[in-house]
Amino acid sequence: MSRIGKMPVSLPAGVEVTLGDGNLVTVKGPKGSLTQKLSDKMTLSKEDGVINVTRPNDEKENRALHGLTRTLLNNMVVGVTEGYKKELDVNGVGYRVAKEGKKLTMNIGYSHPVVVEETEGITIEAPTPNKIIISGIDKQKVGQFAAEVRGKRPPEPYKGKGIKYTDEVIRRKEGKTGVKK
Repeated sequence: MSRIGKMPVSLPAGVEVTLGDGNLVTVKGPKGSLTQKLSDKMTLSKEDGVINVTRPNDEKENRALHGLTRTLLNNMVVGVTEGYKKELDVNGVGYRVAKEGKKLTMNIGYSHPVVVEETEGITIEAPTPNKIIISGIDKQKVGQFAAEVRGKRPPEPYKGKGIKYTDEVIRRKEGKTGVKK
């Protein structure tokens, strides 16, 4: 049995879950609402403020979908109650970011400023010139958007210049030794 899949998803106060046809799940909470179609093979049951996910048999595909379905459901519940947040650091001489309306303008070593716009469900903050905070209720969207912003100038291994996640550790390389023969 899947250790993750068999754990129940508890619903905090203020969260409303609607199970529709074909496992179309709608979760409404204080931060907003999310709708997602989960696998038809899994059976979802709601009772006493708890949602349980069960699988029909122990085939390999169903075992894989069991934990995935439960995790997606839990991510939706956590998203509408607490939300998700990714923090990015900008390192480098002259590298800076600024928020202008719904646009994030980044000066990251190119001949032109790089401009990124907020998308639906995503909010960008730039509290300091070298920090970016991306937040939203959909875990997948927040992670994808943060990866796209980081991809504009990924950190390089010699000096560590670029955009990196706050908790990311960059493996540093030693430069040329300068020994001549």
